[in-house]
Amino acid sequence: MTSNKHGRGLRLGTALAAMVLLGATLPGCAPLVAGAAVGGTVLVASDRRTTGTQLEDETIELKVAARVREQLGERARVNATSFNRKVLLTGEVASEADRQRVLRIVQGVDNVAGVVDELAVMGSPSLTARSADALVTARVKAAFVDAKDLSANAIKVVTERGTVYLMGLVTAREAQRAAEVARAVPGVQRVVRVFELISEADLARLQPAPKPADAPTKQP
Repeated sequence: MTSNKHGRGLRLGTALAAMVLLGATLPGCAPLVAGAAVGGTVLVASDRRTTGTQLEDETIELKVAARVREQLGERARVNATSFNRKVLLTGEVASEADRQRVLRIVQGVDNVAGVVDELAVMGSPSLTARSADALVTARVKAAFVDAKDLSANAIKVVTERGTVYLMGLVTAREAQRAAEVARAVPGVQRVVRVFELISEADLARLQPAPKPADAPTKQP
């Protein structure tokens, strides 16, 4: 019985990895996420952020992308990932001056609470390298789904040149476990934790309330 469950978990993880990779590599396709679409934005019900914060993070990402594109054009490949108003910057810029310019752009966007700068001054990677990063991201997400002691939807995964960045509202226990799982995934060269730590009590408050048990049926 245990082997059957394990097999189903592996098949689920493999299928999820394939779907995420397909969404990441096809032009115009967004990652597959379970949730409700609101105004073009996909909101995940099990996300530990409030709905308002999820929308705010999406807005921050859109504003940063538009302003960087407007001011730097093709000179930079910048990925801005916002979680709980903390913005992770990954990608490549042509010069140190461009890197500083990107930082000023992000700091000038409304509601940004902090910036984690992981930009590199170098040329953009090849399509093959970017596809490899997409595959690593998909594998890490699938590994989180297979790990029964982690809430996969609570952790955001970003991969850049083999380095995996983990974001989310998690406890210290979850942060350690997520890093361990990610390090064991093939293709991962380094794991960087960009988590916002919460207490176990905070986690308990964020968990959805259990559904009330059905009332016993009275026998006639």
